[in-house]
Amino acid sequence: MIDLGLSKLAIIGVVALVVIGPERLPKVARMAGTLYGRAQRYLHEVKNEVSREIELEELRNLQKNVQETAQSFKADVESSISKNMAEVEDAFRIDNPLHDEYHHDSFTSSEDLARKAKEFRRKRLVRTSAVPLWYKQRNGGRMHVVSGAARVARFRPRSGKPPASFY
Repeated sequence: MIDLGLSKLAIIGVVALVVIGPERLPKVARMAGTLYGRAQRYLHEVKNEVSREIELEELRNLQKNVQETAQSFKADVESSISKNMAEVEDAFRIDNPLHDEYHHDSFTSSEDLARKAKEFRRKRLVRTSAVPLWYKQRNGGRMHVVSGAARVARFRPRSGKPPASFY
C-alpha cells in the first residue's frame, strides 16, 4: 500500500487548501471521508461473503462425505439383515417340512385379533360400568358435556346488584 507519513499528509493538506480553497475544503474532506468509509465497508462485505462461500463449500463437502458413509453403512446393514433372514428362513424350512401346507402367520394373527377384541370389550366394560353414578356425582365426575361458555357463566362471580346499563 501507499506509505503516508505525517509530512506527506501535511503536504497533501496544503496543496488541497491552495487548490480547493478554504470555503470548500471541509465539504471535500467530509466527502472523501464518507467515500473512504464506504470503500472499507464494501471491502469488509466482500471478505465476509468470500469466507461464507468457503465455509459453505466445506460444509457441502462434509455433507457429501457423511451421506456417502451413511449409504455404505445402510447397504452393509441391509445386506447383513437379508443374509440373516435367509439363514433363518432356511433353518425354519429344514425344521418344519409342513410349512408350505400350513401357514403359521395367518393362524397367529387370528388368535391375536381375537385376544385384542376380548381385551377391548373388557376395557370398555370397565370404563363404562365400574364407577357408580352416585360416586361420579359426589367426586365431580363429568355427567355430560358442558361448553366452555357455559362453564365460564357457571363459575363467574355475581354481585348483588343488577348489571349497569351500557348507555
